[in-house]
Amino acid sequence: MNNIERIQQKLSEQEYSAILVTNPANRLYATGFKSSAGMLLISEQNAWFYTDSRYIEAAGSAITGANVLKVTDESPYAEHISALFAEHGMTSSGFEESSVTYSEYLDWKEKLKVELVPAQKLLRDLRMIKSVADLEKMKKAQRIAEKSFEQVLPLISTDITEKELAAELLYRFLQNGADDKAFDSIVVSGPKSSLPHGVPGDAKIGNGFLTIDFGVRVDGWCSDTTRTLCVGKPTEEMIRVYDTVLCAQEAGIKAACAGIKGSEVDAKAREVIENAGFGEYFGHGFGHGLGIEVHEAPRASKTSEDVLPAGTVISAEPGIYLPGRFGVRIEDVIYITDKGCENITNLTKKLIIL
Repeated sequence: MNNIERIQQKLSEQEYSAILVTNPANRLYATGFKSSAGMLLISEQNAWFYTDSRYIEAAGSAITGANVLKVTDESPYAEHISALFAEHGMTSSGFEESSVTYSEYLDWKEKLKVELVPAQKLLRDLRMIKSVADLEKMKKAQRIAEKSFEQVLPLISTDITEKELAAELLYRFLQNGADDKAFDSIVVSGPKSSLPHGVPGDAKIGNGFLTIDFGVRVDGWCSDTTRTLCVGKPTEEMIRVYDTVLCAQEAGIKAACAGIKGSEVDAKAREVIENAGFGEYFGHGFGHGLGIEVHEAPRASKTSEDVLPAGTVISAEPGIYLPGRFGVRIEDVIYITDKGCENITNLTKKLIIL
């Protein structure tokens, strides 16, 4: 069963006749085809993918399970979609309320002449559960990212800048078979390692902790990994913080299982950090969903009400950040099962000292 068929199966349970998919990530999920422009309309029996002249040939070759049709300036999306609604007697349609602007909503409401029903949850819930094929692509992305990381380790020294190391990592991503980076790599050293989402700078890598957060995209699917290294000899405090983060991560991973809330997983990791006296320095959540996008449902955070389903993939990334001094984050990716979880990250978590 392909993803369009999965959506059609769920449509039979809904109050609306079809679903209009416009968000690029959701279009990619449904069709396997990446484009900057397009609209996908799915009913219980049929599917239609509309795009412009830039993508029509490629879409026709790549997409199965949907009629691929062309739009032009003279015959735009709304004209085609409204004609389909009328032709097939559809009076309502789901839409992605979290990614459609208010002005787009008003425009569609006027031109499409159907009731528009919020339907983001249908797509969100489907995307949380990865098929065997999806998981294999994510594992492939992990292996490429890990190979690239290991290749740049010999380059790390106080003679290279953060930006230069990030560039070397990107080069190896592409050289090793990635389609692209999944996000801008975080490469921050010394006191900057206390910035969870710090930006690589022009300064040379400093002594102390070096945090590298990196990921690649393969066939539309993402990887996401963080390792904290040490340039030079770490202090006892630094080792204590590193070990605390590692123990917290292992506690969260051990707790992760289908059927429990993301907040329960977060709590197990957070308890370790709080008991070590660093609770105020763990500001983000234990993890987030990963797949077509780097951050998607479900969340494993302090306030999350998301229940982890079997088949979902989340990051496992607790951290401690001491402002102006240093920070540590260790991130793996785990696949949730009924019996627990599978860690699909292969890199060592022993503190690497360079």
